[in-house]
Amino acid sequence: MNRSDLSRQSLTNLPNILTYIRMATIPVIVVLLTPPASMNSSNLAFLLYVLASITDYLDGILARRRNLVTSVGKLLDPLADKLLTSAVLIMLIPLGKVQAWLVFLIIGRELIITGLRSIAAGHGLILNASRMGKNKMVSQTIALIFLLPSVPRIDWMLDYAGLFFLWVSVVLGYWSAMDYFSHFYREAKRRSQSKE
Repeated sequence: MNRSDLSRQSLTNLPNILTYIRMATIPVIVVLLTPPASMNSSNLAFLLYVLASITDYLDGILARRRNLVTSVGKLLDPLADKLLTSAVLIMLIPLGKVQAWLVFLIIGRELIITGLRSIAAGHGLILNASRMGKNKMVSQTIALIFLLPSVPRIDWMLDYAGLFFLWVSVVLGYWSAMDYFSHFYREAKRRSQSKE
């Protein structure tokens, strides 16, 4: 990260502002989902989550099309995604929407991959998000869109659909994790052989 990445213009470009907005929704959503969450507060949390998800989609498009990709954005964008998803999943546990052990599997995978990326970066290797990893994120987003709203007559259908997509995200998440570890191992082996 060089000095230009920390300039005011870089820190306050539109994609980064959208990321800041997404991060700002997190404490609001947490408060809205604090038990006992009413139907209205759950639905408001749902609307905020949808808006936050839209900003995630828009900031990436804007950054690439307007050549506004920055090191700060590369750091904050996935961090905002993980914080938002983790916060919502944790708040859904006491509401009886998801099991704690399932949330642990999802958050645990994120911590493992973040650790692997840190180790790889320390060796000068960048592990970019894979297509499977992106699909994992999409399925998590869809799952939470189903799990968050409260609609009395169809709650059970929404919950089943949400849990289905959440399990899809778990499968894709651990599958992509194996890919990341495999890529890291192959690259580390190749580099060690080239030094011999």
